[in-house]
Amino acid sequence: MSADRITFVGHATVLIELGGMRLLTDPVLRPRLLHLIQRHPALPADHLSDRIDAVLISHLHHDHLDFPSLKRFPRDVPVIVPAGAGRTLRRRGFTAVTELAAGESASIGAAEVVATRAVHEGRRFKTGPRVEAAGYEIASAERRVYFAGDTDLFEEMAELAGRIDVALLPIAGWGPRLGTGHLDPDTAAEAAVLIKPRVVVPIHWGTLIRRDMRDRADEFFGGPPRRLAERLRELAPEVELTVLAPGAALELPR
Repeated sequence: MSADRITFVGHATVLIELGGMRLLTDPVLRPRLLHLIQRHPALPADHLSDRIDAVLISHLHHDHLDFPSLKRFPRDVPVIVPAGAGRTLRRRGFTAVTELAAGESASIGAAEVVATRAVHEGRRFKTGPRVEAAGYEIASAERRVYFAGDTDLFEEMAELAGRIDVALLPIAGWGPRLGTGHLDPDTAAEAAVLIKPRVVVPIHWGTLIRRDMRDRADEFFGGPPRRLAERLRELAPEVELTVLAPGAALELPR
């Protein structure tokens, strides 16, 4: 059986390898997305040459559900989406779509995927049908990983306390400001206090940037993980922080 591993492909795209299963979250795998550019456009293909056992979609925003990126995968790949989002995927030809409301679960081989609550506006367009956002708890026989997707801080995160080995927490975005429904470095540290994971890996940073901000890339990408490290030292010093650059991986020891 292959080793368990977390690979931060970039933004909210994470390759989670648990119990021999390979699950990919919110794939954005191309160099440009609307008015955004990838800081590391050549990385994703290096990590996706092998099979993908399932794709997990947290919500329908374009930087989380990117149909040109999904064209890389066969139409029968299992896709797990929040309740109400299945029609959007099926209309694009995907035939193995599972909708999960918070608390519901699905099995992908030896891994179990449980949908969790997320506080975020998740529909595709402002005028489109309302669809909830979701996070996911992915479990094998040996460990559990929490992928928060996009979410604000909420007290029920404490229900995960005591069972999460790795928490994948968003800490930034693709512009200079975050709106409501997002964690920033400060609230991500507060989330770690509630969840009490063994390790926090920050996501949703370091990858996408507006074209007009390219000259500020070092400042924009460097600040959030440094701030998160400071706040974790203050609020949750027992939690290990592992900052992965896009394309880097964390091996999970047995």
